[in-house]
Formats: sequence, C-alpha cells, structure tokens
Amino acid sequence: MADKDYYKLLGVEKTATKEEIKKAYKKLALKYHPDRAPEDKKIEYEEKFKEINEAASILGDEKKRQQYDQFGSTSFQGGNSGGFQGYDFSDIMSQFRSGNFGDFGDIFDHLFSGGQGGQRRGQQRRRGSDLLYETEVTLEEAAQGIKKNIKLNKLERCEKCHGKGALHLENCHHCQGSGYVKRTQRTAFGLFQQTSPCPYCHGQGELPQDSCDDCNGEGLIRRKKELEVSIPAGIDNGMRLRVSGEGEVGENNGPNGDLYVEVHVKQHRIFQREGNDLKLTIPISFSQAVLGDEIEVPTITNKASLKIPAGTDSGTTFRMRGKGLVSVHHDVQGDQLVKVIIEVPKKLKKKQLDLIKQLNEEKPSSSFFKKFFG
Repeated sequence: MADKDYYKLLGVEKTATKEEIKKAYKKLALKYHPDRAPEDKKIEYEEKFKEINEAASILGDEKKRQQYDQFGSTSFQGGNSGGFQGYDFSDIMSQFRSGNFGDFGDIFDHLFSGGQGGQRRGQQRRRGSDLLYETEVTLEEAAQGIKKNIKLNKLERCEKCHGKGALHLENCHHCQGSGYVKRTQRTAFGLFQQTSPCPYCHGQGELPQDSCDDCNGEGLIRRKKELEVSIPAGIDNGMRLRVSGEGEVGENNGPNGDLYVEVHVKQHRIFQREGNDLKLTIPISFSQAVLGDEIEVPTITNKASLKIPAGTDSGTTFRMRGKGLVSVHHDVQGDQLVKVIIEVPKKLKKKQLDLIKQLNEEKPSSSFFKKFFG
C-alpha cells in the first residue's frame, strides 16, 4: 500500500506544532465536511474528510506521529499493535451530527486522545438544567435595592461518593475501562469501526462494587439550600437576575446550570411607575391654587418641598428632578411627576360663603365663547 503524506494532506510543515496542526485541520474539516458537499461531489468530500481526519489522528498524537515520521503511514496498516487500526469515520460523523461535539476543535481533541477525548465514550459532560425562582419586592425596595434570602430544594451531587453512586469502583472488564466498545464494519470506503457506549457500564468505564448509602447509589441528593440574592436598585417588574452555577447538577460531573431569579414589583398605593419616573396625584385647596404655596409631598424614599405658583390650574403637573428611580443599567435618575388637583370643599360655614361672594369672581373670558357662537 502506498505511503501517505499526512503533512501534505493537512498542508503543514513537518516541524508544525500541535496548535498549527489543529488550526489546519479545523480549516480543512470545515471546507470538506460532507454536509457541505455539492450533490455531485458527496463521495469526493467524504473521502477527503476521511483522509484529513486520519491525518489529524496520527499527527495529533505524539507517539503515533513519532512512529509515522520513522516508518511512514504503512506502519499503521494491518492491525499493528498500538497503531492506527481502522478509521472510525462513521462514529465521528454520528457524534458530530448528534451534537456531542461542539465544533471541529472538539472532534480534533477527540482524535488526538485516541477517540476518548479526556472523557470515556458515553460519558460526555452535560450542563445541568437552569432553575427559575420568583420573588416579590415592594416599590420602596426596588427603589433602594435589597438583599433577599431565597430557599431552594434542588438536586446536588453527593459529596460522599462525588456523584458516582458508589464508594468503590473497578474498571469494567467488558470494555477494559474505556467506556466504549467497537465493532468493525466493511463499507464502500473501506474498513471502519463503529463505536458505541459499553452496555454493561453505560459508558462510564467503571462498575460499582458497592452502593453509596448517602444517595442510595443515585449519585445525587435533594437538599434544601438558602441563598442571599442582591436585588439591585431600579429593578423593574419581570426582570430576571442570573446566579451562576446555582441550577441543577450537571450529568457526569458536568457544570451546574444557573439560577434565574424573576422579580415582581408590587403595585404601590399612591405611586405609579413609568420607566424610571414616578407619578403622583395630590390635592390642593382653592386658596393654595390662587395665592400659591409651598407644600410638602412624599417621595419614594422620604419627602420633599414643592412650590405651587399663584394661579395654578387644576390638573397641572410639576416635575421634581431626580426624585424618581435610578436606572438598573445606567447611572441615571428618573423624576417624580406631581399632578395637582384643586379640591372643592363640599361644606362651608356661612362666614366662608360670605367671603367667597364678596370676591365677586369674574366669569371666564367671553372670548372663549365667541369662538363658538360668534
């Protein structure tokens, strides 16, 4: 069988570093991926993809590369011990399409580790599920920020057995501790190996010799946990806060998911919120509207003075700068909008009625009515 030039296949020099080989492989694997092949070049692309993966699996392994440099590619044919005994192209493709590999870099790492990728086959680390927790705060708490204690009841990794379900494990003799089994298959492209998780150890590579009494062999324990979460000032209704790593435990010692805290802001009895602004309606007397006054109005954190000019109409809105809510994303303070309504007294003493009559208030300007009646 003719000797193959793996360096030429990947387009790298014989002195190329592992990182340079990886970069070249990713570029070619993306270019010749069979799923990208035109209809009339599918076989050509599959052959090319097989060749560059074969080259990467040899040059990416220090021992195999040393053997190749010394004896050539023919030293990996014919089932030599420790050599390249058949190319697992179908397994690579099935793993990639199933989503077990994130990208071509993951496939490359898989090839460079002899098909185990630092993890045993069938033992892929999977991120745990995210959790959602809802909490309620008052408008005052949303304005100033607050720390909330929340209680969770979630699955966590058993500390005693480290999530393995057993305190003592031994290598599975069915797969020799690799976690996977292979079967050879002859196809139109040559001899390939199909890899699948070991049915005895379920891809773990180890078999339990006992059962952890803390988790009853499950590797997981449901625990109650209390967390302190900081609710930032300016939080709006329906916003979610992410607490990294406080979700469900990941499968096969994978990373935990995240916790999302959804905040609901209670309606206030006198304030209405509009973005970062607050709206408030207050009553004033007729004399305050006519003569003017300085009144005290509530704010979300305290109280403040508001000047009412003489001759203020009912329904006038005054803006109190910086008395609203701070933006949760920017260092910007909202305003407080105060709408004044003239309160007309329903019962007056005779002396008060006489004084009002003496004012002899003018009727509205006749010019307004002339616009309609001419």
